[in-house]
Amino acid sequence: MFRTLKTAGDPIDILEMLFSEKREREDRPWVMFNMVESVDGGTAVDGGATALNDADDRALFLAMRSVADVVLMGAETIRSESVGPVRMSEEMSRHRAHAGLEGVPRMVILTRGLSLDPNARVFSDPAEPPTILTGNAVDQDRLDALSKVADVAQIDTLDGNGIVDHLSAAKVILCEGGPTINSLLMAAGMVDEINITMSPMLALGESKRIAHGDPLQPPIDMRLDRIVSGDRSLFLRYIRD
Repeated sequence: MFRTLKTAGDPIDILEMLFSEKREREDRPWVMFNMVESVDGGTAVDGGATALNDADDRALFLAMRSVADVVLMGAETIRSESVGPVRMSEEMSRHRAHAGLEGVPRMVILTRGLSLDPNARVFSDPAEPPTILTGNAVDQDRLDALSKVADVAQIDTLDGNGIVDHLSAAKVILCEGGPTINSLLMAAGMVDEINITMSPMLALGESKRIAHGDPLQPPIDMRLDRIVSGDRSLFLRYIRD
């Protein structure tokens, strides 16, 4: 059955919306994704996602971090988007406190080769150093340099199961991409929620989908849970069915 999407209406308090949504599992952390793509499926323009963003997408992107214990992303996203430390506004902090969440979500960066600049923006707050997840076979000089600006954790298996197992103390993990880390988690079945911003742009190009790899057997069924329209973009929430 088709239903008409009413784009005009009362404004939505996105923090109230996000904190009213259920995100809970007993066996492992709840794993949610937040990605933006063009109407033809592109996830990057000129090497990054910035051109696909608008003010509404940026606001929801920041608000979504407030419901998470961990903000997870890959090294390529850190480099291409010049990511900085996670920040919470006073309103976000109030919602977190009311929900029983303390402090600021922990930034966790996945990198196999430790190919990160210790002087990058993401390492600019010594009071809130990010955590780097990497493997055991890494360059010692890079390890030593990054250990000065981040908490580095070496784990035996850098796949979806290994990542989530290492972060098992978290209740909610928010993955912000890119496609490679998305694929690791999805291939392991570590997916409970996918938030997609549909940007009204036709991009073409050779950018990857939000995830890639061998077909899932069987595919994971997702259910459309929320549709919100902004001034330009459409915001969809899918949860595991």
